[in-house]
Amino acid sequence: MKKMSEKIRKIAVVIPKYGLVGGAEQYAFELTKRIAAHPHYEVHVFANKWLDSSSNITFHKVPIIKFPRYLTTPSFAYFVKHKLSQMKFDIIHTHERIIDADVFTMHGIPHHIWVRDIRKKRMSLFDHATHWVEKTLVTGNKRAKLLAVSNLAKEKFLEEYTVGGDRIEVIHPGVDIEKFQKYDTNICRREVRRQFNIPLTDKIILFVGMNFEVKGLDKIMMALHRLKVKEPSQKITLLIVGKGNQHKYLKIAHNRGIVENIVFTGVILKDQLVQIYLASDMFTMLSQFDSFGMSVLEAMAASLPVVISCNVGARDLVRQGVNGFIIDDTADSDAIAHSMAAILDGERRNSMAKEACNTAACQTWDVVAKKIENIYDYLQYFTK
Repeated sequence: MKKMSEKIRKIAVVIPKYGLVGGAEQYAFELTKRIAAHPHYEVHVFANKWLDSSSNITFHKVPIIKFPRYLTTPSFAYFVKHKLSQMKFDIIHTHERIIDADVFTMHGIPHHIWVRDIRKKRMSLFDHATHWVEKTLVTGNKRAKLLAVSNLAKEKFLEEYTVGGDRIEVIHPGVDIEKFQKYDTNICRREVRRQFNIPLTDKIILFVGMNFEVKGLDKIMMALHRLKVKEPSQKITLLIVGKGNQHKYLKIAHNRGIVENIVFTGVILKDQLVQIYLASDMFTMLSQFDSFGMSVLEAMAASLPVVISCNVGARDLVRQGVNGFIIDDTADSDAIAHSMAAILDGERRNSMAKEACNTAACQTWDVVAKKIENIYDYLQYFTK
């Protein structure tokens, strides 16, 4: 591609909560701060709330009408449109449903499909309003680039909307590999085991999630039960990080005779979570649905082979039996336990751990930022 002239280009980034908790928020934060570090970009963030961490970024407060609830998405979209109309930008890149943009990173799936197929509920007034804004954005600007975070998310959008093949592209989230490299793995293994009273000889199966039901914790626990039956000599702890109904899952553990193999940590700060990844031996996430699942990539950055469901978008990065296993919907507890047992085999786990780390090393935020810059160049050169 012919290089653009090195003039300063003004980029507007839109997201309701910049730099705060959440997958989309983390994606926008990590990406935008790298774009803003480029000397030929002038970056403006339009948000309702933000974590101000960069002197290279200009922030603009966007109001949101939160009551009645159905006005939440339309009001944010309206106020963004009003503020953007007062300035001229070369590229408008949104991570949220708004009226119009040049680039729309789709962190989820079409709202209609999410409500109908995943939540299995009827569309409320809020849902209809959100769907209307989304449809206006996706179908209104025929030049706009649609960026899906996984092939799974792309497939869902193509189910809902008829868009040209050249308009939609998959760009996976990235990972900060350096934050995993600054710790000594052996020290982490000792300290995490000491903190949670886990024997040094135990293998740790790690689960990370803020919704135990959606992330498939019950299936993981059932598989752990089968693994204990098949290989009673294996010393295993399932380390559960996040927030959910502990009472419900402790009851499952009691009924399956694995309560001594379960440790709940509660919600963990990011730096400590990195150390927990490094202290573990395997990562599991058997979600009913995840448009990507950034914790999968973080686990790989910590050299953890992964066991994930076929409904997790991060399956794009998993090579079966090489850096992890993808579990089909039809798989029973024995099949899941078989994949876990394969990883717990010492020699094979070492090989899979290296492959997992190599996968993550090719998917850093710097790599993602470069792909986005190429998208910006394309839009400026071919469509403006």
